[in-house]
Amino acid sequence: MRILVVNVNTTQSITDAIGEQAAGAASPDTEIVALTPLFGAESVEGNYESYLAAVAVMETVRAHSGPFDAVIQAGYGEHGREGLQELLDVPVVDITEAAASTARFLGRRYSVVTTLDRTVPLIEQRLEAAGLYARCASVRASGLAVLELEEDEQAAVDAIAEQAVRAVRDDRAEVICLGCGGMAGLAERVAERTGVPVVDGVSAAVTVAESLVRLGLTTSKVRTYAPPRPKRIVNWPPRTG
Repeated sequence: MRILVVNVNTTQSITDAIGEQAAGAASPDTEIVALTPLFGAESVEGNYESYLAAVAVMETVRAHSGPFDAVIQAGYGEHGREGLQELLDVPVVDITEAAASTARFLGRRYSVVTTLDRTVPLIEQRLEAAGLYARCASVRASGLAVLELEEDEQAAVDAIAEQAVRAVRDDRAEVICLGCGGMAGLAERVAERTGVPVVDGVSAAVTVAESLVRLGLTTSKVRTYAPPRPKRIVNWPPRTG
């Protein structure tokens, strides 16, 4: 089995970390192929960058020449999963939905700890769209930008754990979801500080994708995610200068 794990930003070191996390969660017979978008922002922290990333991820997957059995969109709260489901005949799993759905097996209510406060509404909207928000106790911001997660890993753990502890204590969360693909590899240390299960979205998405492939299941094509209708697309890719 081969699974494409697509970072939503163009920072290669984050792609590498996501790929490593995915490979660690994968079964021995699963090959993880980590991809960096062909264009886009170095980090995704707002609506403009998220919509740009959605297009970049779709075009990056479309340009991939090798065979694959599933795709994981490795951005928390980002747009684009629905477009991938229209384009592809293999399962598509988003880490936001994979983490939240996994958390529901582990406790009654979960909280998400993410990066900047401006990303909180995006995550809430994605959870609402997926029908997963009803059991979300809170979405909390650590105050760290995506690229800051790499600069000082211990400081990142401290900031994330502080909000996770508050979510458990004040919001009555029973499970924590790490709300950024760039937080890959931090779940165990956050769990030690909180005493509750901590779900990494990349790992959860890998196990969901593997299960769908083994069950022989993929996206329904009869209505919502039917393939795009054939038509002329004007001036794409865009030309400048």
